[in-house]
Amino acid sequence: MGFGALPEFAPPRPSTSDDVDSSAAISLIEAPKGQTIRLHKLAPEAALRRLELTIVRRLEGFLQGDHLGLLPGPGSEPGEARVYSPGQDDVRRMDWAVTARTTVPHVRDTIADRELEIWALLDVTPSMNWGTAGVTKRDLGIAAVATIGFISQRVGDRFGGMIYKPNEVKALPARAGRSALYGLLGRMLEEPIVPDHAPGDMSLADGIEQMTRLQRRRGLRVVVSDFLTAGEAEVDPSVPPDWERALRRLAVRNQVLCIEVVDAAELALPDVGDILIRDPETDYARYVNTSDPKARELVDAATRQQRERVAASLRRAGVGHLQLATDRDWVEDIAHFVLSYKRTAAVISAPPQGVSK
Repeated sequence: MGFGALPEFAPPRPSTSDDVDSSAAISLIEAPKGQTIRLHKLAPEAALRRLELTIVRRLEGFLQGDHLGLLPGPGSEPGEARVYSPGQDDVRRMDWAVTARTTVPHVRDTIADRELEIWALLDVTPSMNWGTAGVTKRDLGIAAVATIGFISQRVGDRFGGMIYKPNEVKALPARAGRSALYGLLGRMLEEPIVPDHAPGDMSLADGIEQMTRLQRRRGLRVVVSDFLTAGEAEVDPSVPPDWERALRRLAVRNQVLCIEVVDAAELALPDVGDILIRDPETDYARYVNTSDPKARELVDAATRQQRERVAASLRRAGVGHLQLATDRDWVEDIAHFVLSYKRTAAVISAPPQGVSK
């Protein structure tokens, strides 16, 4: 997707020698032992001050803030309709249902301003431990959470996190303020690395369903994952993955942004001779001669089909879709996305049809 030039925005490249450690290089041959990016390098706040993530869905909360609430009036119950006063009331607040019943024009009170509650679900399954460009997909996902947190939070807004692992979903409480956000990001970075073939029967669909059930207040939901299902070989875009329905249910009551994290070597298989390709979540293993152009072409074609299926599923779910790669500047990519998202958010954030609450 092309976004054109980015006006008045030139964030520095975050991938420097000071930002990463040897864990990124080790991730090429084994699971990393720790974080591959520093907390203070997750997102340069100075470069993000001019950006703001557009919120278009009507959301609910309890505190006075900067976002439109779901319910009219200052309380938690809808206010009564009243007769329209010509010259004083805005016709855009006309309550047509009451007007039709009474045959007298009625309006509703203005919608109260309320705070926004944001929750981010981070996938830390073994497939996210991979990284060939100085940072693992897992830590790039945390950087994406940081950037979204910085550009979406305003006074009174609260940001919470959920960590999806093969055997559980860990919830980190939602709190307000930049200090609380940094604390949440630090806990995500310090979360122990999930080893290959870790036991557990939870799927990404289960993680999304838990987010839907546990976080009842409407708000912005961010799902960060590579959207890979262990052992699945299906690449037909018309066949929905198991997490699509759960995502559609989440999008009924919330504005949802999905961040797909990929690695450069996953999109284009490099020519490095004979290698052993292993799935960190299943027993699959196979030697591939990457010097064979035909072999690379077949693998790259399957990867493109796989990613097209993910993109098609996210479109059907009616959610925002942003793809980040480990070899690119994630701050710049998110900035391009946000500037374009302002023009498209109202369309893609409409609740999907055919899904019950």
